[in-house]
Amino acid sequence: MRDISHWIDRNAGFHADKPAIRFEGSTLTYAGLAARIDKMAAMLDGDIGARHGDRIAWLGFNHPDLLVLLFAAARLGLIVVPLNWRLAAPEHAFILNNAGVRAVIAHRQFLEALAGEALPSGCRRVVIDGPFEDTDTLEDLVAAAGTAPAAAGRSEDPLLLVYTSGTTGRPKGAVLTQDAIAWNAINSIHMHDMTAQDRVLTVLPMFHVGGLNIQTTPALHLGATVTLHDRFEPGAFLKAVNDDRPTLSVLVPATIAAVTRHADWADTDFSSLRTLATGSMIVPKEQIEVIHARGVPVIQVYGSSETAPIAIYQRIEQAYSTVGSMGRVGLHTDVRIVDADGSDLGPGVPGEILVRGPHVASGYWNDPKETAASFTDGWFRTGDVAEYDENGDYWFRDRIKNVIISGGENIYPAEAERVLREIAGIQDCCIVGRSDARWGAVPVAVVVAESGTVSREDISSHFEGRLARYKHPRDVVFVEELPKNAMGKVRIDEVSRIVAKATKAPA
Repeated sequence: MRDISHWIDRNAGFHADKPAIRFEGSTLTYAGLAARIDKMAAMLDGDIGARHGDRIAWLGFNHPDLLVLLFAAARLGLIVVPLNWRLAAPEHAFILNNAGVRAVIAHRQFLEALAGEALPSGCRRVVIDGPFEDTDTLEDLVAAAGTAPAAAGRSEDPLLLVYTSGTTGRPKGAVLTQDAIAWNAINSIHMHDMTAQDRVLTVLPMFHVGGLNIQTTPALHLGATVTLHDRFEPGAFLKAVNDDRPTLSVLVPATIAAVTRHADWADTDFSSLRTLATGSMIVPKEQIEVIHARGVPVIQVYGSSETAPIAIYQRIEQAYSTVGSMGRVGLHTDVRIVDADGSDLGPGVPGEILVRGPHVASGYWNDPKETAASFTDGWFRTGDVAEYDENGDYWFRDRIKNVIISGGENIYPAEAERVLREIAGIQDCCIVGRSDARWGAVPVAVVVAESGTVSREDISSHFEGRLARYKHPRDVVFVEELPKNAMGKVRIDEVSRIVAKATKAPA
């Protein structure tokens, strides 16, 4: 089948002058987006000399040209590697070398940081906001490009090489084909009841599949309009909701917290939003209820880099009736809940989530060992624990690697974290295990609290009668903030190191 760049060409044929992308006060119509893709493809083929299967990295903030690059790469059969700009230069260099990129297109500050790092042999550096030293400037290269070559991309070609967040060990590159992006878009359309009349506000980083693929690429598939912010800023989000009147947007728990605490929250008009999507594992129920109180239904989505990401989701009609649920199995997805032996489990029994579907990654880049461990007979082993009920609604429990085995009992930290969040004065928290000579491991609460408002005794007493005693935190470590990755997920490896170094509280 054809490459996915034809989405833009066809939409330009239907409504050439319709806004496709709005960014920093400028508007790119569908006709303008199609023309820009032609020029980008010509530049990649000509000046960069990229050929079918070559990798092109993007190291920068959200920008229309990242989407232009994605569709130009699809046309040529290239692979885009979007990098997390929050990583350190050595981490960027590792990914660039692991992927063997032919070129890196980056904002100047990241090229400056990379100056002392070894890059792949022959890797071209292209600056987005140039000039920078002797580096090529993206705008100059695109402006000078000739005629776009004939399409060489195919629907089965790899298109995205998305590196996992790296919460443990080195990041792995999940390989997503053009077909995976297309089927993910169809799942998204069903999830949101999305149409060409929708206006999507994208503020999450598009180096992650959440920012790129939950709503953004599906909107461009349909011919909807995307308002793009270079980075998330709560005041800018609220202003855009007031001024641009979006119908759809996505936030994760960390950004929801920032928005609802902002001074402009109370005065913002949310009436244009049909729904707000969210995900990122556990979403605190109180965050959802705060948004529901403003008349905006919140729908959850579950997935990962390896699932493009949409696998399980709520639809708008479920938003108020199943608060806290991940939703139901997606339209073009299969899901199993299995035990440690791989046997299927019934309703109400927690087990590992396995996902299969045309939107699932084909494996990890140049990593047959990890691919074999995570992908079996078309099923992706997520490493996440969930259960489903008699209605087919799925409920997230925790990451398998986060489960604490204490005296032979499984403790799911997310369960205790929900109890912690009920305590007034606690701003953020997580539960991790600490080695224990008697029990093997015990749960420890790591808490960010308003100064002087919460004590260890407050936490201990709050758990009484709410959870079984073996699930109660045996210690509390107070910190100023929790280490998190770019999507607001707590870095459990770093928290575990903090707990291991902390002095144990008196019994």
